[in-house]
Amino acid sequence: MLARQLWRLGKHSAIYGLGAVVSRLIGLFLLPVVTHYLSRRDLGAVDTLIALSVVLVIVLRAGISMAFFRFYFDADDDAARVTVVRTSFWFTMTVATAGLVAGILLAGPISEALFGNHSRASLVRAAFVLLWAQMNYEQLTSLFRVEERSVSYVAATLANVVITVGATILLVVVWHKGALGVIVGNFTGTLVVYAVLLGYRRFQLGLEFDRGLFRQMQRFGLPLVPSGLALWAVDFMDRFLLLKLKNAAEVGLYSVGVRVTTAILLLLLALRTAWPAFAYSVKDDEEAKRTYSFVLTYVLFFSCWVSLALSLLAPWIVRVLTAPAFYPGSRVVPVLAFGATAFIAFNVMSIGIGRAKRTQFNWVVTGIAAAVNLGLNFALIPPYGMMGAAIATLVAYTVMFLGMTVRAQQVFPVPYQWRRVAIVAAAAAGLTVLGKALHVPLAGALGLTAVYPLLLLALGFYLPVELRRLRALVLPAR
Repeated sequence: MLARQLWRLGKHSAIYGLGAVVSRLIGLFLLPVVTHYLSRRDLGAVDTLIALSVVLVIVLRAGISMAFFRFYFDADDDAARVTVVRTSFWFTMTVATAGLVAGILLAGPISEALFGNHSRASLVRAAFVLLWAQMNYEQLTSLFRVEERSVSYVAATLANVVITVGATILLVVVWHKGALGVIVGNFTGTLVVYAVLLGYRRFQLGLEFDRGLFRQMQRFGLPLVPSGLALWAVDFMDRFLLLKLKNAAEVGLYSVGVRVTTAILLLLLALRTAWPAFAYSVKDDEEAKRTYSFVLTYVLFFSCWVSLALSLLAPWIVRVLTAPAFYPGSRVVPVLAFGATAFIAFNVMSIGIGRAKRTQFNWVVTGIAAAVNLGLNFALIPPYGMMGAAIATLVAYTVMFLGMTVRAQQVFPVPYQWRRVAIVAAAAAGLTVLGKALHVPLAGALGLTAVYPLLLLALGFYLPVELRRLRALVLPAR
């Protein structure tokens, strides 16, 4: 049973990962375009507005997007599930439209607050169109996730990517629209695919809004909003503080490191897409506990391995994909990569609280992490710039994972394999430090990455059953 559950999660994560691979690799291929046609300040402005849109999405959604997954699987029949879909859809449409109208009207003051003048008001308006498109698009694609139709989800993602890339190249390279072209290109593909999905889902999207159900979803989702805001602060506040304590050019450099990190750590994107629907679909609590335990171990094994590779190969990746002015951005990649690993561990751990419907105190855990992040950013950015911001992010995500572990084990205790978790993390971190200390060349970076699973064997990480399966894969049947 466990093997079947893990296979199902792995299958859907792999398919979601395929979409993430194409999406992020194309994003990487666009880096030469973006870094050659935009200045550091322009790229910093784009990333700042994207960070702003993320926090506004958290506030506007009011936790309903997460409640959607929980209540969809709690529904007893198809009619009840359709009611959940329609209630979530119309709420999202209403608040996204209200946000768009407010953003267009207040574009000037927002530009003044962020950049010191009104010159980027058009960029602000474009960012709010992107916000509207993303909120509504993600609500519809969530249907593919709860239906476990990962192939359809990826098809929509790929269509979005192809249109987005084409529009961005036209706007930035051919028509020289600069930073505005980047944001307009980003929402063009989303809007086109969203229009198609509206037609495809028209029979599920009738005029129905269940107020009683909505109040239940609010009780589940609203406590997640402060937690989501704290998560945003950990993930994006460094952009604003770099902008104010340093300058937009420093944000531009930092954003290169962030983009490379998120582009390569495809496991995080794939798992975060598949994980909520999968985790809630395991009905038996004892089976869920055993499954969650192995998921954390295996996710950290692969994530730490990818983080090791990314950390050691970052200088060559950045040189291939960006203009020389952006090469220093590679310095933050190792710290951000392991921070992302701590974040995915937090995501795996937090599912127990969602399963128990005990989300009221999530904000305490994420709030403490956000406070740590804020304090470290103020202390470290003035002397160390973007590297200080990266260290603050790593520490905050680690605090968040540890805090969520304590809280989740109180409400839904799971027998996690802590010895194995410690081994995979320590081995990856140790090899990274060794490679950086020795300033290894490209061949050395590849060699240290390849030796990681062998080091785990020497440290006794693998279980006997895993060793038998590995031997069966490596050695031919006799």
